[in-house]
Amino acid sequence: MIYIDTGAFLARYIKRDQYHQQAVEFWNQLRKTRERCFTSNFVLDETFTLLGRRAGYKFAIQRARNIYLSKKLTILRPTHEDELMALDIWDKYADQELSFTDCISFTFMRKNKIKRVFSFDSHFNWAGFHLLPELGT
Repeated sequence: MIYIDTGAFLARYIKRDQYHQQAVEFWNQLRKTRERCFTSNFVLDETFTLLGRRAGYKFAIQRARNIYLSKKLTILRPTHEDELMALDIWDKYADQELSFTDCISFTFMRKNKIKRVFSFDSHFNWAGFHLLPELGT
């Protein structure tokens, strides 16, 4: 199981993104496996908004349609309790400047025992998750 974060989607679709090549290669690897992929509606909201601003709204809408039609991606949606748990994380680690979307993602990953994340955001590493793809230092 692997969780897909906003940065992975953006880097895949935006050629000028600094992680574009790594993202495309890792997406291709995922496509060849039977890996169960998860994300959240919060991540998708963030992705589609940023994609629209950076690459155009028509482009973002088409990518959104393709993502929603994907049979390989499970979209997690929080309960009220999930949101309260995320809010507790956000409050506890306010000094880390996490996004609320990150906190929702951490909540889902812990709840579903997902240890790996396709992301370029070091906050996931900081929170104890295994960040993929592994980038050279």
